[in-house]
Amino acid sequence: MTKIRSYEPFMAYNRDKVLEKVEKAYQEFQKTQTFSFPTWLYGSPKGTLFKLEVEDCPQFGDTAYVEFDSARTAFLSIDMQTDFCGKNGYVDVMGYDLSLTEAAIAPIKNVLDTVRGTEIEIIHTREGHKPDLSDAPFNKILRSKIVGKGVGIGETPQGGLGRLLTRGQPNWDIQKDLYPIEGEHVIDKAGKGAFGSSTLHMVLKNLDVTHLVLSGITTDVCVHTIMREANDFGYWCVLLKDATGATDYGNYEAAIKQIKMQGGVFGWVSDSARFIEAVKAAKLK
Repeated sequence: MTKIRSYEPFMAYNRDKVLEKVEKAYQEFQKTQTFSFPTWLYGSPKGTLFKLEVEDCPQFGDTAYVEFDSARTAFLSIDMQTDFCGKNGYVDVMGYDLSLTEAAIAPIKNVLDTVRGTEIEIIHTREGHKPDLSDAPFNKILRSKIVGKGVGIGETPQGGLGRLLTRGQPNWDIQKDLYPIEGEHVIDKAGKGAFGSSTLHMVLKNLDVTHLVLSGITTDVCVHTIMREANDFGYWCVLLKDATGATDYGNYEAAIKQIKMQGGVFGWVSDSARFIEAVKAAKLK
């Protein structure tokens, strides 16, 4: 006969408790099509509860809603730097169509104009490396130099603003129309993700954030990586599909579809107009 170890009943209790909460939330979703804010997990709302419509959930063609607590929500503007959406920046030097990444600028600005002055936290990220490139992997630098036809990370292209993807350079900084204002958070990261190469996770925890609204570039690389990381840590993630862009439109479409699979395997998808409408309807200002 197998002896029950002293901690096993405790583990079973917690497992059963969570599964009870899941069953209750499942039954509620069947009635409301809403992923309600789980007060049993986070406590009473600190701000105002509001709902955002998300598309193709739980099946393609369906509509569902995600409920947010305004005081536990953060809007992420990811890597909206000249290097990724401006002339003579990294993406331009790599030879890609800038219009595909520039397209995210106007929708993000509209969201920023709406959420500034509310309880929703605003966080900007910048990808880039130290001037001595000590935090840049060898293979990343080599690949960039090959694709850039001799000009890679840490080097200045002909007619360029500065060294590509290098902290402190004009091209590394955030595009002027979306530049952070006082009170907004700026997170510098050395990789495509942010949970392993920056302080983002610590900042989110200190701000008591549970729900993330993501935007930025590129959809299939930095944005997708951060969304996947955040999802694994239990954050509720929604991507605004018009407030993001990729260097290849096919990759953009595939990245959006990947999020929607399995009823939202990495989170959910909405757009800037629906998010702005939800914020205004909640009268957060």
